Amino acid sequence: MSDIPLGMTRRRLLLGGVVAASAVGFSPFLSVRSNAAPLVGELQLVPATPNPLGSIEKLFLLKGDPLKTPINRIVTEDGNAVPTPKLAAGERRVLRVLHFNDMHNHITELHGKKGDTHRFSQIVKRVKEVRAAAAEDEAVLFVSAGDDHTGSIFDELMGWNVDEFVADAGYRTYSAAGLDIAAIGNHEFDRGAELLKKAVQTDARFPLLSANVHSSQHMKRDEDYVAAAIAEIKGLRVGLIGLTTNIDTRVGQEDDLTLAVDRPLKAVENLLPAVAEVSDVVVILSHCGYGVGKHTSGKAATARDVGEGDFAIAGLASKLTDKPVVVVGGHTHTRLNEEKIEEANLIDGVLITQAEAHGKYLGDITMSIAAENGRKDWYSSVSLHPIKKSDKRVTVDDPKYASLQQEGDYDAAFEQANIAPLIKALDSKLAEVIGEVKDADLTRDKMVVSRYVGENRLANYMNDAVLARSQNFTDGPVDFALFNATGISSGVEQGALSFKNWYDVMPYADAIHIASLSGQQIHDMLQSNAKRLLRAEEIATTDQEGFVSRGFLHFSSGIRYEIDPGASAEQAKAINITLKGQPVEECLGKTFSMVLNTYLALGGFGENWNGKAIGGGVPGDIPSFDMRALEYNHTGLVYRNEVIAHIRNTKVISADTGARIDGRVVVLS
Repeated sequence: MSDIPLGMTRRRLLLGGVVAASAVGFSPFLSVRSNAAPLVGELQLVPATPNPLGSIEKLFLLKGDPLKTPINRIVTEDGNAVPTPKLAAGERRVLRVLHFNDMHNHITELHGKKGDTHRFSQIVKRVKEVRAAAAEDEAVLFVSAGDDHTGSIFDELMGWNVDEFVADAGYRTYSAAGLDIAAIGNHEFDRGAELLKKAVQTDARFPLLSANVHSSQHMKRDEDYVAAAIAEIKGLRVGLIGLTTNIDTRVGQEDDLTLAVDRPLKAVENLLPAVAEVSDVVVILSHCGYGVGKHTSGKAATARDVGEGDFAIAGLASKLTDKPVVVVGGHTHTRLNEEKIEEANLIDGVLITQAEAHGKYLGDITMSIAAENGRKDWYSSVSLHPIKKSDKRVTVDDPKYASLQQEGDYDAAFEQANIAPLIKALDSKLAEVIGEVKDADLTRDKMVVSRYVGENRLANYMNDAVLARSQNFTDGPVDFALFNATGISSGVEQGALSFKNWYDVMPYADAIHIASLSGQQIHDMLQSNAKRLLRAEEIATTDQEGFVSRGFLHFSSGIRYEIDPGASAEQAKAINITLKGQPVEECLGKTFSMVLNTYLALGGFGENWNGKAIGGGVPGDIPSFDMRALEYNHTGLVYRNEVIAHIRNTKVISADTGARIDGRVVVLS
């Protein structure tokens, strides 16, 4: 095992020992050069320290730029030739990949009545059992396919800048659990690359991978993350490549304008042949999404744009190498291969799999690999292990009891040692009562299903709250505010309202951006919004609990209009529009100010407020309004924090304080 920390190198590189050139075959991708830095078309193989609690015996990072040109050789620092894969003809090894994706910091679900669901500690228990029972010829790898941030109260321990940073709850617990490696997901950048860098340096004892993220001012490739890695476990050499969605990553943020994400297929085409040549098997950690182009799965209730998703990645990979390749996916929260390989998820022998999200499942792939077989007959089992929910109210004689979390289902010692201190650090913030909910009709089941079909009580409240708070903004009060429907993730119960209760409503890391725009631009925005409505004929066949990712917006009360749905989305239009009581026709040339959240200011990503076709299941190529073209003042304020400040001031959420339907948008029948 190397004793060199991630990001540091040593002069002499041994990959399975120094082997004389006459003793083994050597890859055409590997050559010998003594210069310290790789040239264009090269990657440098650099030893690093694997997570000491994980399974990797020797870890090597592949450093260099995989995007400028195809990689034609892999070099070492000191001239040692590197042998081709370790398995000789006739040898066979078993590789078992345990995987999860899109945890979104749901390491433990806190619930006062049902009891806490120890999601990650259940996963840890199973991983430990698998590692302990592994045979001599069985290599176990434990991986994350990305999006390990944004979605639970544990995000708050990161703060909003490096001075506020307390801990990265996800990376800290993963390190303690012996996670071997992780991909970078799009939500890793929600609070900025500078804060992500702090989190990696403080809490990640495993490498992060992305072959197509580049040019950040803060997160430096080959220092904070690498494109790919080689792991040796029990005589098996595993190549690992990370990919990040180029559709939904928050590029263009004010504090990191150069951050970019290139096409996943470009990275695969340039990188995979070289990595495969020096590996027995390749695992692609793809945080790009299940499908290709516009596709419906997982959290998407209608078609969303995944771009070059896992179908395209697997199809290309199958043509670039005959080595075993598996695509461990994420991003779309899709449940795949729950009990066995599903035929649609095997493309020319390349397996695609994913374990839904939020730690609801642990994925498990077991493959038997022989040097001479390539991808022929190499899977032995593929499945998902469900993680049990908690409900301590259910008694032992209830038929549901066995399906619920009990004490023996999770690693209690791990929970106590690693997650309990994080909960304690959050205690005061979690429990703080910020107000009272007076009305009984603001619950999750009512708010979530009304997000996409017209007015929503909580959306009205949120937008009007931010508008009221704008009295305190540096540039004075703002005319209007908006928020996207998908950003409303829950509702609130009648009674005392805690910080955590409201966090569940608004879990996303959105800042406040103030746009300067004309009445004409607001008119055009509303026309685009009318076409994004979940139409009456779609409601019965659409799971409104899922994300209808077409970007429907809610506005503050100063914008009032009707939606004439017409015979189709293309014919839908906004009519009888008034801005602060004036017909929009009289305001087209006037300039207004409007609060937007980060997601929309950057173009809405897969929800397409960026000039592209609307998508999200809306038929036809209807061009969208481009939010990116507006002029902005980037305030640095956090949308959720301003709403919470308003709740604290008014003390009550009710119809009287703005959580009501007031006719600001009426959908005509």
